[in-house]
Amino acid sequence: MNAGEENQRRFGAPADAMVFARGVRKSFGPLEVLKGIDLVVPTGSVACIIGPSGSGKSTFLRCINHLEQISGGVLLVDGEFVGYDLRDGKLYEVKNSLLCKRRADIGMVFQSFNLFSHMTVMQNLIEAPTRVRGVPVQEARARAEALLARVGLSEKVNSYPRELSGGQQQRVAIARALAMNPKVLLFDEPTSALDPELVGEVLQVMRDLADSGMTMVVVTHEIGFAREVGDALIFMDQGVIVEQGLPRDMIADPQSPRTREFLSRVL
Repeated sequence: MNAGEENQRRFGAPADAMVFARGVRKSFGPLEVLKGIDLVVPTGSVACIIGPSGSGKSTFLRCINHLEQISGGVLLVDGEFVGYDLRDGKLYEVKNSLLCKRRADIGMVFQSFNLFSHMTVMQNLIEAPTRVRGVPVQEARARAEALLARVGLSEKVNSYPRELSGGQQQRVAIARALAMNPKVLLFDEPTSALDPELVGEVLQVMRDLADSGMTMVVVTHEIGFAREVGDALIFMDQGVIVEQGLPRDMIADPQSPRTREFLSRVL
Protein backbone atom coordinates (compact mmCIF):
# COMPACT_ATOMS: atom_id res chain seq x y z
CA MET A 1 0.00 0.00 0.00
CA ASN A 2 1.51 3.33 -1.06
CA ALA A 3 1.22 6.61 0.87
CA GLY A 4 -1.78 7.80 -1.14
CA GLU A 5 -3.71 4.59 -0.58
CA GLU A 6 -2.81 4.67 3.11
CA ASN A 7 -4.11 8.24 3.41
CA GLN A 8 -7.35 7.30 1.66
CA ARG A 9 -7.84 4.38 4.03
CA ARG A 10 -6.97 6.45 7.09
CA PHE A 11 -9.40 9.26 6.29
CA GLY A 12 -12.16 7.19 4.71
CA ALA A 13 -11.74 8.53 1.17
CA PRO A 14 -13.27 6.43 -1.64
CA ALA A 15 -10.71 4.56 -3.72
CA ASP A 16 -11.69 6.50 -6.85
CA ALA A 17 -11.53 9.95 -5.21
CA MET A 18 -9.27 12.34 -7.11
CA VAL A 19 -10.19 15.22 -4.77
CA PHE A 20 -11.28 14.46 -1.21
CA ALA A 21 -12.19 17.20 1.25
CA ARG A 22 -13.43 16.60 4.80
CA GLY A 23 -14.15 19.44 7.19
CA VAL A 24 -11.93 21.86 5.24
CA ARG A 25 -11.72 25.27 6.88
CA LYS A 26 -9.88 28.41 5.85
CA SER A 27 -9.56 31.65 7.77
CA PHE A 28 -7.88 34.94 6.94
CA GLY A 29 -7.28 36.38 10.38
CA PRO A 30 -10.66 36.59 12.13
CA LEU A 31 -12.55 36.06 8.85
CA GLU A 32 -13.61 32.43 8.35
CA VAL A 33 -14.05 31.96 4.59
CA LEU A 34 -14.50 28.18 4.51
CA LYS A 35 -16.47 26.67 7.38
CA GLY A 36 -16.15 22.92 6.91
CA ILE A 37 -16.24 21.73 3.29
CA ASP A 38 -16.98 18.04 2.61
CA LEU A 39 -16.61 17.01 -1.03
CA VAL A 40 -15.56 14.01 -3.13
CA VAL A 41 -14.66 14.41 -6.81
CA PRO A 42 -14.22 10.96 -8.40
CA THR A 43 -11.52 10.40 -11.00
CA GLY A 44 -12.77 11.24 -14.48
CA SER A 45 -15.71 13.34 -13.31
CA VAL A 46 -16.59 17.03 -13.65
CA ALA A 47 -17.65 18.94 -10.52
CA CYS A 48 -19.16 22.39 -11.10
CA ILE A 49 -19.24 24.84 -8.20
CA ILE A 50 -21.67 27.76 -8.26
CA GLY A 51 -22.64 30.42 -5.76
CA PRO A 52 -22.64 34.16 -5.11
CA SER A 53 -19.49 36.24 -4.94
CA GLY A 54 -17.75 35.89 -1.60
CA SER A 55 -19.11 32.41 -0.91
CA GLY A 56 -15.63 30.81 -0.79
CA LYS A 57 -15.65 29.09 -4.20
CA SER A 58 -12.33 30.43 -5.47
CA THR A 59 -10.70 30.10 -2.06
CA PHE A 60 -11.60 26.41 -1.96
CA LEU A 61 -10.18 25.94 -5.46
CA ARG A 62 -6.91 27.59 -4.40
CA CYS A 63 -6.75 25.35 -1.35
CA ILE A 64 -6.88 22.24 -3.56
CA ASN A 65 -3.50 23.07 -5.13
CA HIS A 66 -2.12 24.67 -1.95
CA LEU A 67 -2.03 28.21 -3.26
CA GLU A 68 -3.82 28.78 0.04
CA GLN A 69 -3.04 26.71 3.14
CA ILE A 70 -6.08 25.27 4.83
CA SER A 71 -6.73 26.15 8.47
CA GLY A 72 -8.26 22.79 9.33
CA GLY A 73 -9.66 19.55 7.99
CA VAL A 74 -8.31 17.10 5.42
CA LEU A 75 -7.72 17.80 1.73
CA LEU A 76 -6.23 15.13 -0.54
CA VAL A 77 -5.51 15.01 -4.27
CA ASP A 78 -5.18 11.44 -5.55
CA GLY A 79 -4.67 10.38 -1.96
CA GLU A 80 -1.83 12.82 -1.30
CA PHE A 81 -1.57 15.95 0.79
CA VAL A 82 -0.23 18.60 -1.58
CA GLY A 83 1.72 20.80 0.81
CA TYR A 84 2.19 18.40 3.71
CA ASP A 85 3.38 14.96 4.72
CA LEU A 86 1.72 12.95 7.46
CA ARG A 87 4.19 11.48 9.94
CA ASP A 88 3.23 9.90 13.27
CA GLY A 89 -0.24 11.39 12.98
CA LYS A 90 0.99 14.95 12.49
CA LEU A 91 1.19 17.10 9.36
CA TYR A 92 4.53 18.62 8.42
CA GLU A 93 5.06 21.12 5.61
CA VAL A 94 7.07 19.72 2.71
CA LYS A 95 10.03 21.43 1.07
CA ASN A 96 9.28 23.74 -1.81
CA SER A 97 10.78 21.34 -4.34
CA LEU A 98 8.35 18.58 -3.36
CA LEU A 99 5.46 21.05 -3.22
CA CYS A 100 6.22 22.12 -6.81
CA LYS A 101 6.39 18.48 -7.91
CA ARG A 102 2.98 17.67 -6.36
CA ARG A 103 1.42 20.91 -7.56
CA ALA A 104 2.54 20.04 -11.09
CA ASP A 105 -0.11 17.29 -11.08
CA ILE A 106 -2.84 19.91 -10.57
CA GLY A 107 -3.53 22.17 -13.53
CA MET A 108 -5.01 25.61 -12.81
CA VAL A 109 -6.79 27.88 -15.28
CA PHE A 110 -7.47 31.39 -13.98
CA GLN A 111 -10.11 33.84 -15.15
CA SER A 112 -7.40 36.37 -16.12
CA PHE A 113 -5.35 33.89 -18.23
CA ASN A 114 -2.02 34.57 -16.40
CA LEU A 115 0.09 33.94 -19.49
CA PHE A 116 3.68 35.21 -19.55
CA SER A 117 3.33 38.34 -21.68
CA HIS A 118 7.01 38.38 -22.76
CA MET A 119 6.88 34.80 -24.07
CA THR A 120 5.39 33.41 -27.25
CA VAL A 121 2.58 30.87 -27.09
CA MET A 122 5.09 28.05 -27.59
CA GLN A 123 7.39 29.40 -24.88
CA ASN A 124 4.44 29.64 -22.49
CA LEU A 125 3.61 25.97 -23.07
CA ILE A 126 7.10 24.49 -22.74
CA GLU A 127 8.36 26.59 -19.80
CA ALA A 128 6.93 24.48 -16.96
CA PRO A 129 7.36 20.99 -18.50
CA THR A 130 11.05 21.63 -19.20
CA ARG A 131 11.84 23.42 -15.94
CA VAL A 132 9.64 21.57 -13.45
CA ARG A 133 9.31 18.09 -14.96
CA GLY A 134 12.64 18.05 -16.81
CA VAL A 135 11.02 17.16 -20.14
CA PRO A 136 13.47 17.50 -23.08
CA VAL A 137 12.77 20.62 -25.14
CA GLN A 138 11.98 18.78 -28.36
CA GLU A 139 9.55 16.48 -26.57
CA ALA A 140 7.91 19.46 -24.85
CA ARG A 141 7.59 21.28 -28.18
CA ALA A 142 5.98 18.25 -29.85
CA ARG A 143 3.43 17.95 -27.04
CA ALA A 144 2.77 21.70 -27.15
CA GLU A 145 2.09 21.55 -30.89
CA ALA A 146 -0.36 18.68 -30.36
CA LEU A 147 -2.14 20.57 -27.58
CA LEU A 148 -2.40 23.76 -29.63
CA ALA A 149 -3.97 21.71 -32.41
CA ARG A 150 -6.37 20.27 -29.85
CA VAL A 151 -7.56 23.73 -28.81
CA GLY A 152 -7.63 25.01 -32.40
CA LEU A 153 -4.65 27.37 -32.22
CA SER A 154 -1.89 25.72 -34.26
CA GLU A 155 -1.40 28.91 -36.28
CA LYS A 156 -0.68 30.96 -33.12
CA VAL A 157 2.42 29.06 -32.03
CA ASN A 158 4.75 32.07 -32.44
CA SER A 159 2.28 34.75 -31.36
CA TYR A 160 2.50 36.74 -28.13
CA PRO A 161 -0.46 36.95 -25.73
CA ARG A 162 -1.10 40.60 -26.64
CA GLU A 163 -1.74 39.49 -30.23
CA LEU A 164 -4.54 37.11 -29.19
CA SER A 165 -8.19 37.63 -28.31
CA GLY A 166 -9.34 36.87 -24.79
CA GLY A 167 -10.85 33.57 -25.89
CA GLN A 168 -7.63 32.58 -27.64
CA GLN A 169 -5.57 33.49 -24.57
CA GLN A 170 -7.80 31.34 -22.39
CA ARG A 171 -7.47 28.41 -24.79
CA VAL A 172 -3.70 28.83 -24.65
CA ALA A 173 -3.94 28.86 -20.84
CA ILE A 174 -5.84 25.56 -20.95
CA ALA A 175 -3.23 24.07 -23.30
CA ARG A 176 -0.48 25.27 -20.96
CA ALA A 177 -2.14 23.55 -18.01
CA LEU A 178 -2.51 20.35 -20.05
CA ALA A 179 1.17 20.48 -21.05
CA MET A 180 2.04 19.29 -17.54
CA ASN A 181 -0.11 16.18 -18.03
CA PRO A 182 -2.06 16.92 -14.82
CA LYS A 183 -4.24 14.50 -12.90
CA VAL A 184 -6.92 17.14 -12.36
CA LEU A 185 -7.74 20.54 -13.87
CA LEU A 186 -9.09 23.42 -11.78
CA PHE A 187 -10.97 26.24 -13.51
CA ASP A 188 -11.62 29.49 -11.66
CA GLU A 189 -14.47 31.20 -13.57
CA PRO A 190 -12.61 30.71 -16.87
CA THR A 191 -15.12 32.64 -18.99
CA SER A 192 -15.97 35.57 -16.69
CA ALA A 193 -13.36 37.90 -18.22
CA LEU A 194 -14.40 37.16 -21.81
CA ASP A 195 -16.65 39.04 -24.18
CA PRO A 196 -19.91 37.08 -24.60
CA GLU A 197 -19.13 36.04 -28.19
CA LEU A 198 -15.85 34.41 -27.08
CA VAL A 199 -17.30 32.30 -24.26
CA GLY A 200 -18.45 29.48 -26.52
CA GLU A 201 -15.01 28.66 -27.91
CA VAL A 202 -13.59 28.17 -24.42
CA LEU A 203 -16.56 26.12 -23.21
CA GLN A 204 -16.22 23.85 -26.25
CA VAL A 205 -12.61 23.05 -25.32
CA MET A 206 -13.76 22.27 -21.79
CA ARG A 207 -16.53 20.00 -23.12
CA ASP A 208 -13.96 18.13 -25.19
CA LEU A 209 -11.76 17.70 -22.11
CA ALA A 210 -14.69 16.33 -20.13
CA ASP A 211 -15.48 13.89 -22.94
CA SER A 212 -11.87 12.69 -22.86
CA GLY A 213 -12.17 11.75 -19.16
CA MET A 214 -10.24 14.63 -17.60
CA THR A 215 -11.08 15.19 -13.94
CA MET A 216 -12.22 18.80 -13.59
CA VAL A 217 -13.35 21.11 -10.79
CA VAL A 218 -14.97 24.17 -12.32
CA VAL A 219 -16.03 27.33 -10.51
CA THR A 220 -18.45 28.87 -12.98
CA HIS A 221 -21.47 31.07 -13.62
CA GLU A 222 -22.24 29.13 -16.81
CA ILE A 223 -25.28 27.20 -15.58
CA GLY A 224 -25.92 25.72 -19.03
CA PHE A 225 -22.41 24.25 -19.09
CA ALA A 226 -22.90 22.80 -15.61
CA ARG A 227 -26.19 21.21 -16.67
CA GLU A 228 -24.77 19.69 -19.86
CA VAL A 229 -21.28 18.66 -18.80
CA GLY A 230 -21.18 18.42 -15.01
CA ASP A 231 -21.43 15.15 -13.12
CA ALA A 232 -22.04 17.02 -9.87
CA LEU A 233 -23.28 20.51 -9.06
CA ILE A 234 -22.20 22.13 -5.80
CA PHE A 235 -23.87 25.29 -4.52
CA MET A 236 -21.81 27.25 -1.99
CA ASP A 237 -22.86 30.19 0.14
CA GLN A 238 -21.17 31.89 3.09
CA GLY A 239 -18.35 29.34 3.28
CA VAL A 240 -20.43 26.15 3.30
CA ILE A 241 -21.87 23.74 0.75
CA VAL A 242 -25.59 24.37 0.91
CA GLU A 243 -26.59 21.70 -1.59
CA GLN A 244 -24.97 19.27 -4.00
CA GLY A 245 -26.30 16.71 -6.43
CA LEU A 246 -26.87 15.88 -10.08
CA PRO A 247 -26.85 19.12 -12.10
CA ARG A 248 -30.08 18.54 -14.03
CA ASP A 249 -31.95 17.55 -10.88
CA MET A 250 -30.65 20.46 -8.81
CA ILE A 251 -31.33 23.03 -11.50
CA ALA A 252 -34.82 21.72 -12.19
CA ASP A 253 -35.81 21.16 -8.57
CA PRO A 254 -33.44 22.64 -5.96
CA GLN A 255 -34.15 21.39 -2.46
CA SER A 256 -32.71 24.31 -0.50
CA PRO A 257 -34.58 27.64 -0.49
CA ARG A 258 -31.20 29.41 -0.77
CA THR A 259 -30.27 27.38 -3.87
CA ARG A 260 -33.70 28.10 -5.33
CA GLU A 261 -33.30 31.82 -4.70
CA PHE A 262 -29.83 31.91 -6.30
CA LEU A 263 -30.83 29.94 -9.39
CA SER A 264 -33.92 32.10 -9.91
CA ARG A 265 -31.61 35.10 -10.25
CA VAL A 266 -29.08 33.57 -12.67
CA LEU A 267 -31.28 31.45 -14.94
